[in-house]
Amino acid sequence: MKLKICGLNPIRDVQLCINLNVEYLGFVFYEKSPRNINFIELDNLKKYNKKDSSFVAVSVNPSNDFIKKKIIGNFDYIQLHGDENKNRVYEIKNLGIKIIKAIKIKEKKDIASYKNFVDIADLILFDSTSMEKSQSVPENLLSELPKGDKFGLAGAINSENILRYCQLGFNFLDLSSGLERENLKGYKDHLKIKNLINKINEPKN
Repeated sequence: MKLKICGLNPIRDVQLCINLNVEYLGFVFYEKSPRNINFIELDNLKKYNKKDSSFVAVSVNPSNDFIKKKIIGNFDYIQLHGDENKNRVYEIKNLGIKIIKAIKIKEKKDIASYKNFVDIADLILFDSTSMEKSQSVPENLLSELPKGDKFGLAGAINSENILRYCQLGFNFLDLSSGLERENLKGYKDHLKIKNLINKINEPKN
């Protein structure tokens, strides 16, 4: 199973996640988010040996200028959380960066929109519509979501429920607030991260 841990701090959290072989390390560029990082912190990311991890820039309706100046060369993927249409995603892809396209799911009719991006995006991530409020995709829709290496799930995932999502067939999961210290948005709890990795790696009987 592949993991993405999002909302990381470029100084505090990165080396731990690399050491734990977390596949995708997410950094938020969204001013309304408590997890938003400063452009000055980008220089810190260049200091790491990523090994097999990939850096992901999480954004909302990014401009070409932003992508060219801040993202390309610093990140392996850009995660698109806005209302980008198929043509816009093509345009961003042609700038020369891999794409994770987030699809917001509130009702069953929302699911089909992934078909617009499945041939363009490198990964599709199904998420709730809450934007930073740690809500899950509606329970009754989980079985309707496509599964496989190209598809992932985000939204209120933590160490208590992650194995259940694995059992439902999801093998790419995105976590953020579920790994934070209580009442401290944007501050990852390293013990929670370690416990999560241990839990998913422990032998199953």
